[in-house]
Amino acid sequence: MLNRANELLGANWTLHDLRHTAAYRMARDPGLALTDVQWVLGHAYLSTTQIYIPAGRDEIVEAVRAHHHRQTRLAQAPPVPAAGYRAESLNDLFGGVG
Repeated sequence: MLNRANELLGANWTLHDLRHTAAYRMARDPGLALTDVQWVLGHAYLSTTQIYIPAGRDEIVEAVRAHHHRQTRLAQAPPVPAAGYRAESLNDLFGGVG
């Protein structure tokens, strides 16, 4: 079947090309864990599967910015005292917690 498709399209694709494309798409799917992709591909080492997820400069910068934004937002949110603790007592003990 692949030979007929290649002839019809004037292409020279192999089963390995199709496997590579599937691996690339699965590895970039945020809904799939990379370890699941590793299992599907039968890779013994996760580092082999990681070959399929080359990150571009823009993707790396965006991921770092998103991480920084999350950390900044978390740092600004004051912790809520657990049930049974008075915010004033925690503030006295730990200085500015509540």
